[in-house]
Amino acid sequence: MADKQDSVLGTGAAMLTPSGYQVRPKVALSSCNRIVPPAAPSIIGQCPYYYQPLHGEYLETVEKVSVSSAWETVKAFATSWDPWKDKEVARRLLHRREQLIAPESTDSDWSRHGNFMMRHVGCGHKPPSYYVSYGYYYCSNYGAKLYPRLSPEGQAWLRSARWYLQKNMEKGLMQNMAGNDIQMRSQKPGNGSFSMTVQQYELELDDDTFKAFAFKTHPLAYLDGGLADLSTWDLAKITAQPNIQEWGDIRTWEQAVDSAKVVVPNMINHSDMDDPVGRALGRLLTK
Repeated sequence: MADKQDSVLGTGAAMLTPSGYQVRPKVALSSCNRIVPPAAPSIIGQCPYYYQPLHGEYLETVEKVSVSSAWETVKAFATSWDPWKDKEVARRLLHRREQLIAPESTDSDWSRHGNFMMRHVGCGHKPPSYYVSYGYYYCSNYGAKLYPRLSPEGQAWLRSARWYLQKNMEKGLMQNMAGNDIQMRSQKPGNGSFSMTVQQYELELDDDTFKAFAFKTHPLAYLDGGLADLSTWDLAKITAQPNIQEWGDIRTWEQAVDSAKVVVPNMINHSDMDDPVGRALGRLLTK
């Protein structure tokens, strides 16, 4: 049944054979479990929530590309990459499969990406590319490069926004387990809402649909995290952070505009708009 976890990877039959017979029977391993178990509360807000960088191919790809081409490379890699090709990592995860597919797993190798792999063994489904690219890469990139440049208030926002991003993702996944409708409203009045229809159990299975869902949660997370209350100096650093290539994606502009609807009025009310940074940021956010 679709609403029950299935931990069986394969079955086989045996028969009596001569004692000298050395050929072992082969059992095809296959599992296509669409039930998404909830993540452990302790992992929410951490970059490995999306992906644990266990695969050498991922690490080599990220480390070897130049800064200017990193984003396009990682995005293309996440879309075309087959994580099962790394036999050593696949074997490591399969040995811990029971722990990795358990609800609220605290296994050290758990991630949304690894959990998907262990629920979809040999059935042709690939984890959403968002987990590796917009999820893990962007999360770890923010943490490494943006966090030290922010004020204490900006750093608190970054931690909070990261938590809301993942909490919103969990809400959407759990709503898709319950039915076809995903509805989300900001935790703070005036920060927006969205709804979308996705066939029950199918959210993770279509890459574009999952990306569209995730992008819809971004403005809610940024604003609920307190984006509108930050100084113009923090806002300038934050708005400069998305890789320039990402601004070619209409979804990036959509989330920027949604965030600006709240940020700009607040900035005008609480900032000195004669300040050149404030004026420049206002023009950027209202484009």
